Amino acid sequence: MRKIKEILRLHSLGLSQRQIAASCAVGQATVSEYLKAAEIAKLQWPDVAEWGEDRLVETLAPPRGKPAPRSQPPEPDYAGIRHQLQTNKHVTLQLLWEEYRENHPDGYRYSRYCDLYRGWLRRQEVVLRQEHRAGEKLFVDFAGDTIPIHQAADPVIEAAIFVAVLGASNYTYAEATATQGLADWIGAHLRAFEFLGGVPEIIVPDNLKSGVTKACRYEPSVNRTYEEMAAHYGVAVVPARQSKPRDKAKVEAGVLVVERWILAALRKQRFFNLGELNQAIQQLLGRLNGRPFRKRDGSRRSLFELLDQPALRPLRVERYEYGDWETHRVNIDYHVEFDNHWYSVPYQLTQQEVEVRATIATVEIFHRGVRVTSHARSHLPHKATTVNDHRPKAHQRHLEWTPSRLVNWAQTIGPATAELLDRILASKRHPEQGYRSCLGVLRLSKQYTGQRVEAAARRALALQACSYQSIKSILQCNLDSQAIEPAAEPKPPLHHPNIRGSEYFDAGEEPPSGESEETC
Repeated sequence: MRKIKEILRLHSLGLSQRQIAASCAVGQATVSEYLKAAEIAKLQWPDVAEWGEDRLVETLAPPRGKPAPRSQPPEPDYAGIRHQLQTNKHVTLQLLWEEYRENHPDGYRYSRYCDLYRGWLRRQEVVLRQEHRAGEKLFVDFAGDTIPIHQAADPVIEAAIFVAVLGASNYTYAEATATQGLADWIGAHLRAFEFLGGVPEIIVPDNLKSGVTKACRYEPSVNRTYEEMAAHYGVAVVPARQSKPRDKAKVEAGVLVVERWILAALRKQRFFNLGELNQAIQQLLGRLNGRPFRKRDGSRRSLFELLDQPALRPLRVERYEYGDWETHRVNIDYHVEFDNHWYSVPYQLTQQEVEVRATIATVEIFHRGVRVTSHARSHLPHKATTVNDHRPKAHQRHLEWTPSRLVNWAQTIGPATAELLDRILASKRHPEQGYRSCLGVLRLSKQYTGQRVEAAARRALALQACSYQSIKSILQCNLDSQAIEPAAEPKPPLHHPNIRGSEYFDAGEEPPSGESEETC
């Protein structure tokens, strides 16, 4: 149609048909045919200058009559086919076609049925071309392939490959980690930031459990430690949608490049530790980022230096310290268990839910977002770390009782009371067994005067009745005011020829003949 309009324009300028044919690169007969059709339709150049192609074709060559439409087989329900294939893994196109032919015997054959569905499916998969701003997004993921590490005594472990790709420049970072766990996931991010020399605005991870605790299209739940690390560096975590790899197409392509240019290059080497493997990866990573592009000028490194590097935010001086977060309920003894060790909290939080953050050196405990205490981390199992101020006042006073403190308190009443308590404590197998008796004696000084308690103590010492009940009985019966009778002198030993002492039996002598042991 552009040729027809150009022919009419040149004809309006007075050019011959031969000149018009040479200018438009068509035959002279074609020029003559177009001009005759325009003359019949009474069209001139100024009139058709703004016409569209459809109007021009309809005016120059009106349809001579529509042919009778051919009978078409009924169209398959393409949306229903896709729904069936997505919701039931056992359903196949062959089965759906057979069901279609049962309902429509004159329908399409199987090959045409499949071609029509695949053509419809391609038309539905419209992809948004993403424009990445410099320094904005870092896409991260683990590669599907692993590299074996042959340890001397331990079995072979499969090292995971962490990959991070910047959106604007495709600058790539890769390293091997022992696992895909949270500690390795966070550590790989920190080393990626240090490799880049800065941090982006957004991190786009996959829905790996180490990063996203609950995958959701609208409100995904990011792991607490991962979120804390991102807040430390001032970056945002925006997980890709579940089962939507195109949301992170940059790192998907980056994983493929790393597998081809790094993992494939290392396939013949044997590694015995993680450090040796990462050293080999870093050497090949430098070559990968320096490789020139095939369809554009420069390389990943040159684009990084031009675009992303100036736009990245500076790294914080303090490196993020990894910490595990756990939620616990405070026990009735106002302690929280973490890693088989018990840590105290203020007793007011008993039976309340708290959050525990544990690093290599410290254990911090939070309640409703406020840190209530911190302890030096201990790895002694089944032991407790307790701060005395966390105990109730009554518990603190109970733990303050010691034998010396009890005796010193009794000394304020009198020396006899102090001696009485000393004897009570000494008579027990363990001093703590006598604590309650001593406290009972001291409490009597509040009910009775100190002078009476001191007198009762002297009487109890004289009678060898060193107990709380004896002192209490003396005071209740007012025996403390009575004079203490002197102790009776011991009777002299009885000497008689028929009385044998213990020495006789210890020596093992036989009794004299004719005498029985009963006469003794």
